Amino acid sequence: MVVVALIVVYTVHSFISVPGTVTASVPTSFTVNGRSYTFTYIATTQAEREQGLMNRRITNATTMLFAFPSPVAQPFWMLDTNTSLDIIWVNADGNAGTVVYLVTGAQPCYDSSACTIYSPSSSANYVIEAKAGFAAANGVRAGTSIELA
Repeated sequence: MVVVALIVVYTVHSFISVPGTVTASVPTSFTVNGRSYTFTYIATTQAEREQGLMNRRITNATTMLFAFPSPVAQPFWMLDTNTSLDIIWVNADGNAGTVVYLVTGAQPCYDSSACTIYSPSSSANYVIEAKAGFAAANGVRAGTSIELA
């Protein structure tokens, strides 16, 4: 029974990880509905994407960009985050992006075998995480335009 549990945890962790490093330049800021934000954290490698916001202090101003080598329907989980987050999948061509999927108020979890997996219905080359409430405060929903810089 223990072996089965370890396999499940490993499979979920592997499922969440996307291999590859983004070698092209990545945005350091974004604008949505006239408001501009600088990314607090940027993840361009598999290791950085796996770490995400786990065990980091998250404030109302915290934003993280996850960049992927190519568009993918990348699932996320909230293991060891200290607060609920909004997860925003953005597909971009150059500096122009569109929100293709959104989860608001994703709850943290502290047991990897019990974490909810948030899976988008569309592929995206970027994901933005921000403290829960960010999307509502900025009018973000599927179809919203996001300018990346």
